[in-house]
Amino acid sequence: MTTPTPPAKVGSGPVGRGEVVAAALAAAAELFAERGVAATSIRDIAARSNVNHGLIYRHFGTKEQLVGAVLEHLGGRLTALLDGDGPVDEIDQNMDRHTRVMARALLDGYPIGQLQTRFPGVTRLLDEVLPQFGDEREGRLAVANAVALQLGWQLFQSFLTSATGLDPIGDDEVRAAVGTEIARILRPGAAADRPD
Repeated sequence: MTTPTPPAKVGSGPVGRGEVVAAALAAAAELFAERGVAATSIRDIAARSNVNHGLIYRHFGTKEQLVGAVLEHLGGRLTALLDGDGPVDEIDQNMDRHTRVMARALLDGYPIGQLQTRFPGVTRLLDEVLPQFGDEREGRLAVANAVALQLGWQLFQSFLTSATGLDPIGDDEVRAAVGTEIARILRPGAAADRPD
């Protein structure tokens, strides 16, 4: 059961399309990451953003379309931070929120591969990696495996460290180990290095 966010004072909300959309996207991203998509209503988002719920429907359409808009927004924000060499902690926070919204939307049955039309982080990685591979399919698989490794650690770090007896491992050590393995995965011929 969801706990609705208390309504804000009348007249204190965002004004104009740009402000309304920005407030609704920010609130939806927070709530989807915290509670999940299925456990968050449009009214919850309206209350958190101090926007009339009718305006959310007007600007986004269905809840599924709002999920897609949130994923696009988070992907765009992360790209802007990466392009601008944003602070590491802000990049990490945005990546974590994007990952959580993706995971929760997937678990709630939303087709995020159809809802999110741009994948800027993956596209950037593909642009860097594919020219190094003679076989495009091998390069795309390497990128998919690298992204899966990164997402897996982001979502399941506490389980992975506990289950494998790595409890005392710190975030910096995990980041370094994952980075080393991703670099290996993205090296052409890495798949051939693995024993059968």
